[in-house]
Amino acid sequence: MTIACLFILLFLAIFLGMPIAFALGFSSVVTILLFSPDSLGSIAIKLFAAVSHHYTLLAIPFFILSSAFLSTGGVARRLIDFATNAVGHVKGGLAMSSVMACMLFAAVSGSSPATVAAIGSIVIAGMVRQGYPESYAAGVIANAGTLGILIPPSIVMLVYSAATEVSAAKMFMAGLIPGLMMGGILMVAIYISARIMKLPAEPFPGVGALTRSFFKALAGLMLIILVLGSIYGGVASPTEAAAIAAVYGWLVAVIGYRDIGPLKNQPWQREGENVFAAIGRSLWQVPLAMVTSFHNQEVRKVVLDGAKVSMMLLFIIANAMLFAHVLTTERIPHAIAESIIAWGLPAWGFLIVMNLLLLAAGNFMEPSAILLIMAPILFPIAMQLGIDPIHLGIIMVVNMEIGMLTPPVGLNLFVTAGITGRSIGWVIKAALPWLCLLLGFLMVITYVPAISLWLPNLLSG
Repeated sequence: MTIACLFILLFLAIFLGMPIAFALGFSSVVTILLFSPDSLGSIAIKLFAAVSHHYTLLAIPFFILSSAFLSTGGVARRLIDFATNAVGHVKGGLAMSSVMACMLFAAVSGSSPATVAAIGSIVIAGMVRQGYPESYAAGVIANAGTLGILIPPSIVMLVYSAATEVSAAKMFMAGLIPGLMMGGILMVAIYISARIMKLPAEPFPGVGALTRSFFKALAGLMLIILVLGSIYGGVASPTEAAAIAAVYGWLVAVIGYRDIGPLKNQPWQREGENVFAAIGRSLWQVPLAMVTSFHNQEVRKVVLDGAKVSMMLLFIIANAMLFAHVLTTERIPHAIAESIIAWGLPAWGFLIVMNLLLLAAGNFMEPSAILLIMAPILFPIAMQLGIDPIHLGIIMVVNMEIGMLTPPVGLNLFVTAGITGRSIGWVIKAALPWLCLLLGFLMVITYVPAISLWLPNLLSG
């Protein structure tokens, strides 16, 4: 009766259009009041404890703030220029460089919609101008943007770690090879289709231009080394690395590239000014800009937007963890685990059922909410069947990637529709051929655990 009440209330609330965070909280609170001895006061304590007792979750607002600074600044544009100079001369190179730019931006943002918005707003129009079909360009970016939650650092991986107590650092290690592999698969598919469709190639700009674009993008690329290097090297935890990323993103946007803030569009060296004079001027300009930057309207807007996204996501997480608490208290995951074990399903059969369940859930819910609801149910079963928890996490993250592209709640579809000005139906049709690649990739990741586990085992050993 308790299980029926919990899930009927949840799906009824979602069907009536209630936001997912409120639907999770509403169904949990009503179930507790009707079937549990817990008081309303204990519900408030559990909501607070859901986010305050998970140190890993503190990384989420820091990564969101870092992503906000880098998305607003010119990091995305410089990464695109570097990627275009590197692979743009190959057949279909502009689309391939877009995928490469998405991979690089994913490694500094941790967010799939942010990757689509930052890269897609620049490259989709550029591809159309160069003779690419608009549907082709939109489909490539919508799918490549999903790498934002697979290539570390990833906010979705942090949520999985908080829900299962699995090491976030190991999840970041496990996501690197699959992320690079998926990006490579997309680029190979683009090359093959570009030759068939006779899509254009950019002229090679020369080694000098490639080198210059690399150094212009270096400040953004350094964040990848800074965050992943500190985590993989054991110097910092994911939360500490996220805090470093937020400060570094602010410095790059305000002081380095000067795309926002009090020094906006001011060059380091003015015309006719010698290097020593430029350095002397910077000695007083830079500290002053750092002090006054948060009084700047653009910087304050970036911080406010990052805070809004963080509060929204953490509110979803808090309610989802309350929902998970009801599941655990009523021993629902254990009952389901015992039932599935009693069916005699082998590990490979369970993984098929799990993938189908997660793909269905991805149509209706946001990835963080799915993980926080499903992980407490699926995790005990996977452990009893001998499935590695890190491998399980990567499978779930790849499922969440696909969920970003399936209606009616696919976030990447809405972002791409906003960039192109087209309908959701048009974007779904554009993304569908590339989505088939993701489904094939899911099968490979599911049944070849070495892809996910090789790097964590190597670095841990």
